Amino acid sequence: MPTIAIVGAGPGLGLSIDQLAGELTAAGIEAAGFAADVMDAVSIAAAFGRIKDRFGTIDVLEYSPAPHNPVPGLTNPGPLEVTVGNLQPQLDYYLYGGLAATDQVLPEMLERGSGTVLFSTGGSSMDPLAGPPEFTTTSIGSGALRTYALKLHQATAGTGVYVAHVPIFAWIGTGGPETQPDTIAQHYWNLHLTRDGAEQPYAAA
Repeated sequence: MPTIAIVGAGPGLGLSIDQLAGELTAAGIEAAGFAADVMDAVSIAAAFGRIKDRFGTIDVLEYSPAPHNPVPGLTNPGPLEVTVGNLQPQLDYYLYGGLAATDQVLPEMLERGSGTVLFSTGGSSMDPLAGPPEFTTTSIGSGALRTYALKLHQATAGTGVYVAHVPIFAWIGTGGPETQPDTIAQHYWNLHLTRDGAEQPYAAA
C-alpha cells in the first residue's frame, strides 16, 4: 500500500481519500495528522519532515487546500475590486502552497522514478465562468495552481512520476450520492491507478 500525504485533509474530500485507501487493504490504514500552514513554506517543510520521519518514502501527494472554515486574509472581491493586496493571499494559498508541498516530495520521486502528485481545485480554475464574479481571486489563485500542475505533467512525462489536476465541478456533500466525499474520492483513487491524462475533471451528474 502506498504512503499517501494529503495536504488539506479534513472532514470532507481529503478524509474520504484517506479512508478509501485504507479500505483497500485488509489490515486497514495507518494514519496520522501533521499540522501545517499551507501559506507558510517553512511550516510545510517542517510537517513533511515529521511525515518522513514516521512513514519514510511518500508515494502519493494530494494537494487540496479547500477551506471548510474561513481563512484569515482570503477574500473574494468582485473583479472590479481586485487588488494586488487581496489577490496575493489566494496565490499564497493555492500556488505557493502547492509549490512548497510539491518541493518536499518531487525530487525524491524523480530520483526513484515513481510517484503520483494530484492537485485539487474548484471548477472555476478550469472554467472561470463556472462561478460567480465574486470568485475572482479564488479563480485566479487556483487557476495558477492548475497551470503549474499541467506544466509539471508535461515536464515529468516518461519519468515514472505522474502529475494531474482534478477540477471539481460540485459542491461537495451538498447533494446526491455523486456529490458525497466518498464517491469523489473513488475518482482520485482510479486516477492514481490508471495514471491517465493531465487533467481529469469531476462533475456531479
